[in-house]
Amino acid sequence: MTTATVLLILLSIVIAGGLSFFQYFYKVKSKSKINLLLAFLRFMSIFGIFLLLINPIITNNTLETIKTPLPIVVDNSSSISFLNANKKASELYQKLISNAALRGKFDIQSYQFDSEFQQSEKFDFKGTQTNLDVVAKNLKSIYKNVVFPTVIITDGNQTSGNDYVYGFDTANKVFPLIVGDTTTYLDFKIDQLNVNKYAFYKNKFPVEAFLRYSGTKNVTTDFIISQGNMVFNKQSISFSPSKKTAVVNLLLPANKVGLQVFKATISSKEKEKNTYNNTKNFAVEVIDQKTNIAIISAINHPDIGALKHAIETNAQRKVTLFKPNYIKSLQDYTILILYQPTTEFKSIFDTAKLAGINTFIITGNNTDFNFLNQQQNNLSFKMSGQKEDYLAEFNSQFNLFAIDNIGFENFPPLQNSFGNITPNGNISVLLSSKIRNIATNAPLLAFAETQGKRTAYFLGENSWKWRLQSHIDNQSFEKFDVFIDKIIQFLASNNSKKSLVVTHESFYNSGEGIEISAQYFNKNYEFDEKARLTIAVTNTKTKQTINFDLLKSNNSYQVNLDGLTAGNYDFSVKELNSKTTYSNHFEILDFDIEKQFVNPDVEKLTQLASQTQGKAYFPDQIEVLMKSLLDNEEYKTVQKNTMTKTPLIDWFWLLVLISIFLSTEWFVRKYNGLL
Repeated sequence: MTTATVLLILLSIVIAGGLSFFQYFYKVKSKSKINLLLAFLRFMSIFGIFLLLINPIITNNTLETIKTPLPIVVDNSSSISFLNANKKASELYQKLISNAALRGKFDIQSYQFDSEFQQSEKFDFKGTQTNLDVVAKNLKSIYKNVVFPTVIITDGNQTSGNDYVYGFDTANKVFPLIVGDTTTYLDFKIDQLNVNKYAFYKNKFPVEAFLRYSGTKNVTTDFIISQGNMVFNKQSISFSPSKKTAVVNLLLPANKVGLQVFKATISSKEKEKNTYNNTKNFAVEVIDQKTNIAIISAINHPDIGALKHAIETNAQRKVTLFKPNYIKSLQDYTILILYQPTTEFKSIFDTAKLAGINTFIITGNNTDFNFLNQQQNNLSFKMSGQKEDYLAEFNSQFNLFAIDNIGFENFPPLQNSFGNITPNGNISVLLSSKIRNIATNAPLLAFAETQGKRTAYFLGENSWKWRLQSHIDNQSFEKFDVFIDKIIQFLASNNSKKSLVVTHESFYNSGEGIEISAQYFNKNYEFDEKARLTIAVTNTKTKQTINFDLLKSNNSYQVNLDGLTAGNYDFSVKELNSKTTYSNHFEILDFDIEKQFVNPDVEKLTQLASQTQGKAYFPDQIEVLMKSLLDNEEYKTVQKNTMTKTPLIDWFWLLVLISIFLSTEWFVRKYNGLL
């Protein structure tokens, strides 16, 4: 409180006292105790009013003790149970949280993780995935700008997510408490299988297997690929203490159309502790149809190479490059990509119209727009000779097919001639254009369908920069390549529009997310946000059926079927209002990734501890760990003084007291006949 405020309060006391004295004692004939009471009530009322007018600031100091946070994170995945370390992990956790000295020094917080990270004090060790990287991300978010230690009770065997070693903040020490048997046992393991999801009928498809050996003697194993009782490949692999890994590459025949399930097995006469990781199932869908695509261009441009790479990431597509005058038979191709067409493309357009071949027209600085106006009537071009850069704007209402916004607004601009582009008729726009931040209301990527013939328009060159930017943003070309594949998939089909479109995989691995999405369109082929979609899933062996509702998410309906056991399933998606249905099947392969480990990953956890200046410990070193935390002078309890300043005018009860004083004074005077 300032000196001026104190002086004003003293002045208020004098004035309030003077007015009370004048009212009840100055030249008053009879002075009684009633006058004294009334004078006091008047004094308090006037003084309270003056206090409200002066409005002094009341300062309140609160001393708060702040302890260093100590997150104790427990691995809740099923690999802990599989390594018979669940009881030990629980015991270690209880020792840490019940230690009085630790609780006195640290603010202990308990968490668990498997595929997700959450606060918890109870653990069932049933998680189907292990993601240590999610621990690093969440701790950074929860404890910002705080120096703290972390104890992680885990086996270190990660099955999903990014490499956790470099994910943790190096300013905060991590102390892994390693659980699981570290004794080296003889073990053979199929570490990884790489195989394409699709193969072409009567072709061969590649399989790559990474094998691992743990042991101390020279051994020989058999690596077998089989399907049912039929063995497709069998070969001997030798291991030794100096050669503990092997890579097997082979080709398998695709002799049957449809989903083909194979089994990879590594076997030996040696006795193993864990044989579950000796087998892996994998599946390949064999198809007998391939989409042939021709890219026709009179010029060389990096866009062409980027398109070819993006399209051919889908094994169902084959791309061939041509000059306009050197292509002979267009009937061999399902889609024609016409890159920056000019008058040289006249015969191409004529043949495509007669044959009913779908086209993908891409324009740029070398395009002859007058010629393009003559060859199609979906878009009208009035272009100048000036070049312009066009940014993309995603249309979330687009509903020809399901597509996600992969960050189009952040992609580099495409270059095209400056001018007006006017849609004619029914054009579906996926991307519209902007010049700098000004919307042109003109299409950048649009689709048209006329009498069963489909055409896509991509109005700008330098899309190769988009593919590179997508890789920079996501460390992968996958999102951009899927975007291009969606366009090709639309153009590759001439089927009439379906009101119910369901997207799903033909097979899933047990433990993975099983997600099925669907779109329902009304008679105008507009996405129906009021649709009621359900799915019935039936196990073909047990005949047990379960039903779920599909929930709306952006421009689709989705359902998550996690928890289904391995086996074959038939399913049917139904729209309840229109009774429209879609039926198909999928298979869940028997593969539990959490059962692939024999020992904890001591090497990686030790590397994590070293990276953060911490130290890895084993269960019998729990006392050493606690002593290390207690003796570390870096983590100190601090006291924080919190000063709260409150204006007196905010104090509601002062106004109530003033009202009480005035009311009491009035009643006393009324009762004693002084009014």
